[in-house]
Amino acid sequence: MSGAPARTLLLWCPDWPVLAAEIVDGVPATDPVAVLHANRVVACSERARAEGVRRGLRRREAQGRCPQLTVVDHDPGRDARAFEPVVAAVEEVVAGVEVIRPGACALAARGPSRYLGGEEAAAERIVEHVAQTCAVESQVGIADGVFAAGLAARDGRIVPPGGTPEFLAGLPVEALGRPTLTDLLRRLGVRTLGDFAALPAGDVLARFGFDGALAHRLAAGRDHRPLAVRQPPADLTVTADHDEPIDRVDAAAFAARMLAEQLHERLAAHGLACTRLGIEAVTAHGQELHRVWRHDGLLTAAAIADRVRWQLDGWLSGSNGRGGARPARPTAGIIRLRLVPDGVLAQAGLQPGLWGETGEERERAHRALSRVQGILGPEAVVTAVLGGGRSPADQVRLVPWGDERLPARPGPPPLPTAEPPRPTEPVAPDGETGVVRAGAVARSGRRGGVARSGGAPVPPWPGRIPPPAPAVVLPTPLPAAVHDAAGEPVVVSARLAVSAAPARLTVGTGRPAEIAGWVGPWPVDERWWAPAEARRRARFQVCLADGAALLLAVEGGQWLVEAIYD
Repeated sequence: MSGAPARTLLLWCPDWPVLAAEIVDGVPATDPVAVLHANRVVACSERARAEGVRRGLRRREAQGRCPQLTVVDHDPGRDARAFEPVVAAVEEVVAGVEVIRPGACALAARGPSRYLGGEEAAAERIVEHVAQTCAVESQVGIADGVFAAGLAARDGRIVPPGGTPEFLAGLPVEALGRPTLTDLLRRLGVRTLGDFAALPAGDVLARFGFDGALAHRLAAGRDHRPLAVRQPPADLTVTADHDEPIDRVDAAAFAARMLAEQLHERLAAHGLACTRLGIEAVTAHGQELHRVWRHDGLLTAAAIADRVRWQLDGWLSGSNGRGGARPARPTAGIIRLRLVPDGVLAQAGLQPGLWGETGEERERAHRALSRVQGILGPEAVVTAVLGGGRSPADQVRLVPWGDERLPARPGPPPLPTAEPPRPTEPVAPDGETGVVRAGAVARSGRRGGVARSGGAPVPPWPGRIPPPAPAVVLPTPLPAAVHDAAGEPVVVSARLAVSAAPARLTVGTGRPAEIAGWVGPWPVDERWWAPAEARRRARFQVCLADGAALLLAVEGGQWLVEAIYD
């Protein structure tokens, strides 16, 4: 957040939601049109403004001022789809465009101003190109920073370098676009951005919070972040032109192999793999041929070459297999061959290794698992994804094969392995901190806090059991009973006081087993704000005399076996 903001060129299309409705839905923007969201006007056409319609008016009031008003529902998706051709038109002139919102995009002004002959010439060139390509009127503003450039675009103004603070100083505080903050500043006597920027930054942060501090930086002409330019999509299509028309299958097979290797190398350079392949051919007489091939796995270079060879063989020989009429053979040989990766996905296994290609086993496994999914359904093949949670069952989520492997909730980084409690001597918990005194499993704070592993912060999960993770998590916890040395049931009070040291454990109807070590409790108090869904429990780690280690939980006076340690 330090340093002077870069010179920024921002292109703004006035009344874009109205123009998007005209482009997509055919609503004439020259008529009185208003775009409504939550029963309030968010944009209106110029003719509607002439009738007194303004942003923020309720629907009934806007229609009262303009009875012939055409009302359109706000659709951000429609606005974004209609704005994509405008962004593409800008990228035809300059590179590195960031979409601020549908109707506004920004880019660094230094590059286009240097090779287009100055900032004013660059602005005129971009506006003219957008008008000719998309038939859309736009305005350009240039200033130091995105915020100032956006305000300058309202007047089509170019603010000289270093003059952004002076340009912003005279604007009203409403230019910040924060109604709540604006109303408060007005009541405090702060009416312009210059007055607001003159306030001490520390006082603004203490009085208005982080959002107010951010607005204070914008009012002073300092952006909070640099431009995040959009990377144009890579052109993955490969084309081969032939001076001599190809009319023999063997020549077509050679051309297919060379082109397939070129396509596969280009995909691998971007870490991508192809699942659908478009094959296009143009004959010497201008006839265009096109076919799309689909594959259940990932198309390798050999698979791409095979499919291109098969398709060229079918076109050149005019054969479609047994039975049926033979398709018409092209009237001339092929002079242009083009491969279009119609379906691509990220594939890290395509990166070359130190001793040859890697990822072949991964591809075979992917094809096999995808084939099983095709027979039994997507949910038939699942993989485990680790995430956050308090219990071992909460920390694992099963994701269908091929879906994005993201945890449902943030989890900690991998923890170092540790051993379960050793049965050398009994383990007793510290009543205040929950730190194991002997035969330690882990060190864990009872409530809140942030544990650390290898210097990396762990998200706070109060009540989360410490490492190591259990080897087997039971789908249905087993009922159990825990007794002390005198044969009395062990209970845990509401204040997490253990009535006596656990001495014997009985699982279901089995025989009692001696407890050699134990540690806990780790309390969990979930959804206390919803009495019908509230849940309180405490967990213990115990080690039995025969060497087995278990994870126990007590809830409502009932002991349960949740997991087993290896």
